[in-house]
Amino acid sequence: MRLDRFLSNLPQFNRKQVRLLLIEKRVQVDGHIVCDPHHEVRAFSRIECDGQCLQVGKPARYFMLHKPPGCVSATHDPQHPTVLDWLNEPDKGDLHIAGRLDFNTSGLMLITNDGHWSRQVTQPETKLPKVYYVETEHVITDAYAVTFNHGIYFAYEDLTTQPAHLHVLGPRCARLSIVEGRYHQVKRMFGHFNNKVLRLHRERIGSLVLDERLAPGQYRALTAQEIELF
Repeated sequence: MRLDRFLSNLPQFNRKQVRLLLIEKRVQVDGHIVCDPHHEVRAFSRIECDGQCLQVGKPARYFMLHKPPGCVSATHDPQHPTVLDWLNEPDKGDLHIAGRLDFNTSGLMLITNDGHWSRQVTQPETKLPKVYYVETEHVITDAYAVTFNHGIYFAYEDLTTQPAHLHVLGPRCARLSIVEGRYHQVKRMFGHFNNKVLRLHRERIGSLVLDERLAPGQYRALTAQEIELF
């Protein structure tokens, strides 16, 4: 939210007062004087005016989870365990996932309470590559890489997938990089060749790689450097 809008939404200030507060350098955000009405503030920002705290702010939290198969990419589910069930953290209700994985898909899952950051991770415009390790029922031929690179038409959505890069690792295993997150996209891409995906594991999002020290179900906080990747 813009700083001027945040201040105007408070009952003690009107728009004229907000303009004066900013011009007179009476507003601080996270300890710094801010005069720009367009300055973006978030739920984590500490906002003060004349030394009076208007918003305490709260710590931003960022986690990497090695999602195991058999849990739902959701915060609540009446029937199945969710990814949040693997976290032993206070105030888990404030957290949400940044990008989903299918029920039986394993691998890198990002969890945060920072909505702005998670949108950077998930919005299609960023075209962040998502890299998956794939095992299939039948042999993967050279035709797969050519077709994936050209894109596959999905009739249900009436769209053609963005070019995807396939690196064949063995007769029935490969590494696939895509920049989208369509419904069951990887399985449907291999389904184009009537080849069933038996195992699907996300290894990387953008430049962030799943920590190989994390066993399925384990998680850790992201480092400052990792947070800045998005």
